[in-house]
Amino acid sequence: MTIKLQVPSMVCDGCVTAVKEAITAHEPNAKVDINLDTKQVTVDTEASEASIKQVITAIGHTVE
Repeated sequence: MTIKLQVPSMVCDGCVTAVKEAITAHEPNAKVDINLDTKQVTVDTEASEASIKQVITAIGHTVE
């Protein structure tokens, strides 16, 4: 399943790395693609959208 989320709180490459690492720590088989310019996170995963959102918010980012 492909999940697309807007994460407006990402402002730098460090944010991108933190989000990517948090998602893959939660779901090691997830394929994560992040576009910092559009602040869009695309995740190809078996995990639920709610769990991915929870992982991102747990590290201090906002999800729309």
